[in-house]
Amino acid sequence: MLKITTAILVAAGVIGGLATSASAADRTSHRLDRQAAAIEAGRKSGKITWTEGIKLRSEQRQIARLRGRFLADGRLSAAERRILNSKLRTARTNIKSEKRDSHKRWSSLPRVGR
Repeated sequence: MLKITTAILVAAGVIGGLATSASAADRTSHRLDRQAAAIEAGRKSGKITWTEGIKLRSEQRQIARLRGRFLADGRLSAAERRILNSKLRTARTNIKSEKRDSHKRWSSLPRVGR
């Protein structure tokens, strides 16, 4: 009886750990999506210039590639999650600062790029 109970608890712990890792991966994916939308909103409003948009999207691609490498084994470790969160925070700060700087697309110029 004790062996069966132990096996059930171990299995539940493994499944719970995988669920936690999957939800962390979903959260990072959601944050990447929100940041991409914020970049595009800034581009459409003119607060983010074409070159700033290129730089910010490049940063997003680098984070997405890193996330893909981390998820190659199917889960995110605590250290990997910390690294991703740190990079996502830095990216968010960069987006906010580019939106708030004084560089704007001239209203007489058309919006180019993505």
